[in-house]
Amino acid sequence: MLFSVLTGAIAPGVFLLTYLYLKDKYDTEPIHMVVRMFFIGVLILFPIMIVQRGVELWWGDHQFVTAFGLSALVEESVKWFVLYHIIYNHTEFDEPYDGIVYAASISLGFATLENVLYALMQPSGFGTLMFRALLPVSGHALFGITMGYYMGKAKFASAKRIKPYLLLSFILPIIFHGLYDWILLAFAHVWMWIIPPFMAFMWIWALRNMQRANNRSPFRLLPREDEVKL
Repeated sequence: MLFSVLTGAIAPGVFLLTYLYLKDKYDTEPIHMVVRMFFIGVLILFPIMIVQRGVELWWGDHQFVTAFGLSALVEESVKWFVLYHIIYNHTEFDEPYDGIVYAASISLGFATLENVLYALMQPSGFGTLMFRALLPVSGHALFGITMGYYMGKAKFASAKRIKPYLLLSFILPIIFHGLYDWILLAFAHVWMWIIPPFMAFMWIWALRNMQRANNRSPFRLLPREDEVKL
């Protein structure tokens, strides 16, 4: 039973990361780098939980504060900090889509451990695990895609456009994450009518941004290597 619960909790994050990794059309990232960022995402859950507890004691637990401050601001700030300071100047970050892969790796590592802890602490049937796969885990993937997309634009932009793109890579995930959590908290009885179109919009926008990032790859005119980098 425990094995089934853990598998159900881990599988959505691994599946989404694999999907995003394979969508890299021109120059796939070394798997060891992607796995490394995934596990860094796992590890940052614990300091984030500590910071969130401090913020909750300081700011209180009002719905807006919880959604945009306690959850979105703290979580996305730490993810952004890790992405910028570890990946942004790394030699493997050599095309715009790489920002999406690495940002999603961090986000999904965080979301996967969060999902595992939730499954262990709460009674989790198949329906619950499916709900968390479709909403919280995919939500973190979408916030990561947004962050990575604009981080990728900043990496290869002209000097005067770097800071605006970096700012967007920081602010937009916080806004989207905050909106997602606020809808769940403020519309507790009707959120199921609001969240699906919100998530559909986010996925359509994310898929378009993934395509745009791939289309700006400097490797798009070169023959693609079919093998996966190890």
